[in-house]
Amino acid sequence: MNDRRSLTIIAGILLLIPLVLFYFNRSLLIHILLCLWVGAVIYGYWVYMRKQQESERRRLLESFQRTATSTLAHYRHDWMNDLQILYGYIKLGKHDKLLGSLDRIKERMAAESHISRLGIPSLVFYLQSFREMNNSVQLEVAIQEGLELGPLLGRQEAEEWSETVIETIRAYQFAGRSSWGEIIGLKMSIYREGGEVVVRFEPAGSSGNPELLKANTVKAIRNKRIYVKEEAMQQGICELRMPLAI
Repeated sequence: MNDRRSLTIIAGILLLIPLVLFYFNRSLLIHILLCLWVGAVIYGYWVYMRKQQESERRRLLESFQRTATSTLAHYRHDWMNDLQILYGYIKLGKHDKLLGSLDRIKERMAAESHISRLGIPSLVFYLQSFREMNNSVQLEVAIQEGLELGPLLGRQEAEEWSETVIETIRAYQFAGRSSWGEIIGLKMSIYREGGEVVVRFEPAGSSGNPELLKANTVKAIRNKRIYVKEEAMQQGICELRMPLAI
């Protein structure tokens, strides 16, 4: 970023010099050379910006691929653990524990299915990769059966909703711990209530610094159609609501 800013300043100076020389010179040859100078500076700057944009695009793509690969590896590891547990129960003939384990797997599959059907790609990817990207928060996600936000929210609203949910989770992450080594538990429920879509955050145990949490939450919803029920904030519970246009 600093290199780009420095180059922009240099390019501006290199463009300013021929403008000054244009004013003080009347020679046609000098004007032609100055025009070539301006063209070379503009072309060079354009080539540099194109390379920078391509480099940034590759960096983001590689970051996404690493996250996706790590997330898939995490899921594969979880499934292998589940299969080993099931195999152990079958081998030992503990059918009662086998049924309980199958029920837990079924519940987790249903929760993942509800997340994938939310219809907001950025939020879906964030929630599905959360365990891989965040090890300081144990997030429990509960989504209303059949809820699909894609058809209910416009593109701008969906982006605002996703951004606010992510920022609120981060607010709990930094305001909810009494020490850096502490792992906090957080339950997040997403549901539709009347003409509004609601996300409710409930911390497990202490909510840490409620004033910092409130300040970060207010900052996250600034200039958006989302509002918060402030009476719940006193207990560390955050309830965000967005009115639906349909």
